[in-house]
Amino acid sequence: PDWWLAAGFVRNLVWDRLHGYSPATPLNDIDLVYFDASHASVRIDRAHESALRRAAPLPWSVKNQARMHRRHGHRPYASIEEALSVWVECETAVAVTLDDDGRIRLTAPLGTASLLSGRVTHNPRHGDSEVFRQRVVAKGWQRRWPGLEFRGL
Repeated sequence: PDWWLAAGFVRNLVWDRLHGYSPATPLNDIDLVYFDASHASVRIDRAHESALRRAAPLPWSVKNQARMHRRHGHRPYASIEEALSVWVECETAVAVTLDDDGRIRLTAPLGTASLLSGRVTHNPRHGDSEVFRQRVVAKGWQRRWPGLEFRGL
C-alpha cells in the first residue's frame, strides 16, 4: 500500500538530464518505499523484493517507511511524506507513483527547486551533517555529475 519509487530513481534521472547524459547512468538500486503501519516487518520487505526480482531482475530495495523511524531514533512517522521529510539530502526526498488513472504523481515534501537546479543540500531536519558529507563522498556524486553544486559540506 502507498508505494513509491524514490530517492536515486528520481534524483539521478534529474541529474542525468541536467548533465545531458543519455542513456541514464546505471542505478545501484531501485528504492521502492511504501507505508503500512500494520505490517512493518523486514521479512515482508524481503518478500516484496523477491517478488519484484522475479518479475523484473533488477536491484530492488524495498523499505516500509512505517518502521524506519527506529533507525533514526524518531517518533513513528505518520506518512510517506513525513518519512521522506527527514532523509539526509533534500534532493533525495522525492518519489513518484502511479495514481488510479495511471498518471505519474510526484511527492517532494522538501520541494524540487534545489533538485531541478543541480544543488545538493543537507536536510537540516535529518540533523547529522557528517552523515551527509560521508554520503556525498561514498556515492561519488561529484565524479558522476561534475556540474552539481554542493551545499553544507
